Amino acid sequence: MTVQEPDPVSTSSARDGFIIVAVLWLLIALATLASVYSIYVSNSALAISAMDDRLQAEALVSASLELTAYRLTVPKDTVRPTRGQFSFRLGRANVVVNYSSETARLDLNAAPKPLLAGFFMSLGVPSDNADRYADRIIGWRKPPSPTDQGNEAALYRAVGLSYLPRGAPFAHISELWLVQGLPPALVRRTMPFVTIFSGRADINVFDAAPEVVAALPGMSPVRLTSFLNQRDTVTPNKESLGQLLGPSQPGATAEGGSAFRVTIDIAFHDGWRTRSEVVILLDAGDEPYQVFSWRNEVDTDPDQPQLAKRLR
Repeated sequence: MTVQEPDPVSTSSARDGFIIVAVLWLLIALATLASVYSIYVSNSALAISAMDDRLQAEALVSASLELTAYRLTVPKDTVRPTRGQFSFRLGRANVVVNYSSETARLDLNAAPKPLLAGFFMSLGVPSDNADRYADRIIGWRKPPSPTDQGNEAALYRAVGLSYLPRGAPFAHISELWLVQGLPPALVRRTMPFVTIFSGRADINVFDAAPEVVAALPGMSPVRLTSFLNQRDTVTPNKESLGQLLGPSQPGATAEGGSAFRVTIDIAFHDGWRTRSEVVILLDAGDEPYQVFSWRNEVDTDPDQPQLAKRLR
């Protein structure tokens, strides 16, 4: 019997082939790992860049508020402006700042019924409905009393709501969503024109939007158009107000206040943009200003705030 010895050449070739295949698999694995790591590093860099932009944006908003407060801190013998705009460039961002006194808006806690009803009519609401909506707002903010508060609360119970009128000033304009009987579409249209920070029963007609000026008692379309065409051509003061609307126009003023709404638009060089809206109070003791409200990305607000959703 003859035993055939293994061919040394064949055995060596097989072993070498196995090693080559193992090395190739190892190279493929390393290449895949390098690719995954490259993607991870790239995504991490993007995330860090975005985070860096947001951190810079917060700093730029704070700087914008400081500059706004500085511009509005004027000598006592000088009239404080009620609105203005400025821009600046810092680092990788361009910043545009607009500010205006809150007296240009209708104060939900101070506006009387005729002004509230007139405002709703300026938005196209029929007179009867406008009066009813104004009553609901006053009913929400009015302190409880043995006579009318019970009736107001009954309206909320009658429609199955799980809450009653606040019976105190509005804590936020978003509470409009909770006022019984106000159509959601009307609340949405109302939001850009109202405030709780003015503290005044009248409005600064030289800065107010046309919809708000139209809320003044006796303001006809012709009279409104005439006023809007002339208000930018005169100095906004009491004398000009008397010339344009008469000396006894109820609900109108040329005065500003200490609360200002500041809108800050920031555009970074990489294309990322953001907007913030901050309400500040000047003359706030030892500090140059106090922040009342701070909202980022104001153009992307939900239709109905989460506060109202939770309370409903």
